Amino acid sequence: MGEPPPLSRRMNHADPQYLDSKQSVDRRALSPRVRERLMAALPDDPRILEAGCGTGTMVARLHDWGVDGGTYRGVDRSPAVLEHARKQRIAEFDAEPIDSGFRIEGLVVRFEQGDALSAFDGENADLLVAASFLDLVPIRVAFDAFEAALGPSSLVYAPLTFDGRTIFQPDHPADGAITAAYHDAIDERPGRDTHAGRHVLDHLRERDGSLLSVASSDWIVRPRDGTYPGEERTFLAAILGFVETAVGDRSEANDWLKTRRRQLEAGTLSYVAHQYDFLYRTPEP
Repeated sequence: MGEPPPLSRRMNHADPQYLDSKQSVDRRALSPRVRERLMAALPDDPRILEAGCGTGTMVARLHDWGVDGGTYRGVDRSPAVLEHARKQRIAEFDAEPIDSGFRIEGLVVRFEQGDALSAFDGENADLLVAASFLDLVPIRVAFDAFEAALGPSSLVYAPLTFDGRTIFQPDHPADGAITAAYHDAIDERPGRDTHAGRHVLDHLRERDGSLLSVASSDWIVRPRDGTYPGEERTFLAAILGFVETAVGDRSEANDWLKTRRRQLEAGTLSYVAHQYDFLYRTPEP
């Protein structure tokens, strides 16, 4: 796997190294109950879309869960991330390369650069996946776009939707000020919502479809005997970088960040982000 990056290296949310580093964190967080309800409701050989597909980890996960036929079309804004996704998943599965994607068993996978809220209109798909996505965009706009892309009685699987709690341990006197400023900085960005999870719950009561399942899916990262599993050290370094970008000019931030990076280096830093998984069915005909 090579040497881990410097703890001070800045990454953004579209950095392939950050996206790959959180695979084990996502895997632990995803709700088995929501996943089982999804797989029970999914038809054979489904037509699948994904909004914000990143490095293609979700299509790999779906295949591991038993989706070995049908079609998948993932859209992301970053061409570099999509190229990484294609190469990474082809190597992972020793899959047959095709234009813009690959084929694995009966599942045809394609990646496309674009805006996920406008790329899928009229697709008539069976499933739309939106992982770690609904806290980035206006919720009503997103579900309107999703329903326009799906057939009747189709599915929206929206796991890992953030909902307003960020925790670092051990305690630091500036934790309250830093996390509040971090969340405020996120909420100032157009379309962003640090309380998206609870707002999705509210919004889905207004829609004509059905919320089939919902459960918490918290990210929890903790060291074991002073080390982090997989690439989770890289993941935590990226999270600290996101916090620094948001709150770095606050008087409390300098000591807080130095302390947290020392703890990460020493293998004593833990992190929790509160999230929800959702499974929604569009209205019947």
